[in-house]
Amino acid sequence: MAYVPQFIISPILLAEVEQVAALRERIQSAVVDLAWIPALQKDTRTRNVHASTAIEGNPLTLEQVRALEEGRELSASSGRSKREVINYFAGLRYVEKNAAKKKIGHVDILELHWILAGEVMDQGEAGKYRMIAVRVGTYLPPPPDAISGLMFELLEWWNTAAKKLSPVLSSAILHYRFEAIHPFADGNGRTGRALALWELYRRGFDTHHIFSVDEYYWEDRPAYYAALQSVRAAGEDMSAWLEYCAAGLRQTLERAWLRIQTLQVKSAEKLVLRPRQEQLLHLLRDHGGMAPAEIWAALGVSRQGAMDLLRPLLDAGVVEKVGGNKTGRYVLKNT
Repeated sequence: MAYVPQFIISPILLAEVEQVAALRERIQSAVVDLAWIPALQKDTRTRNVHASTAIEGNPLTLEQVRALEEGRELSASSGRSKREVINYFAGLRYVEKNAAKKKIGHVDILELHWILAGEVMDQGEAGKYRMIAVRVGTYLPPPPDAISGLMFELLEWWNTAAKKLSPVLSSAILHYRFEAIHPFADGNGRTGRALALWELYRRGFDTHHIFSVDEYYWEDRPAYYAALQSVRAAGEDMSAWLEYCAAGLRQTLERAWLRIQTLQVKSAEKLVLRPRQEQLLHLLRDHGGMAPAEIWAALGVSRQGAMDLLRPLLDAGVVEKVGGNKTGRYVLKNT
């Protein structure tokens, strides 16, 4: 039996999808040649790991997650908390590595779960569909003997019919349906969110991997769980869930655009930014402006080194100096 998701394209959903498409196009066609994309990808990956594990109760802060990614030791944290974070980093890299994969099968889902849930399962076994009945709040997922068939139907839909939908919709549908099947004894939330991200990557929606939707879910977890529950309350009609996910994607892209916006240049030529220049622009944005001495102290460079970083930004019109020679400060120029 084929899986057929139930939903309607409401005016609200249509408006959200159109705004998402416009924002994505704006980001894709940004004037600045982002030579610092690897640094932004690293930051996005860290935020994604922190948000998705925090939804499940992991207590590590964003800075602690960043420290683990950089190989630094954490003294006051449990081994399980660290393992969950390390696993999720590995899971995201697996998704990124397989972003262009044309067909996803059971073996891919099982491998992803094995990466994400290894050594952190409360029950069941990582990389294997559950053999026990489970309860999620008041919800009773399908029995173990139905999982393989339901996952086959979902994968068949994902590899065929999903391609006819906007990735904004197909990623949200995949996310919900996977959670409804709840194929593993533990780790379904993390795996489902990773699969939704995988769909966006496979469909070429986020070619640079520079935004994290999971932060939207994490910032208001009650709303996230209520949106999932709304589908069951509506007899498996996903319309409200799709509106929720599309709004989250829109807000996520708005944040990504704001991070990039300061790098827009009113110039016919592209400005290739060095990592230190990207760091400098973020400092100016966060501080609202900085004196020369503050800049070279913050960046750990000499006065001449700071000027070498500033000069191309000044010439391109991204940064300007305000005030006198002795009281002058460098600020981002409104573009």
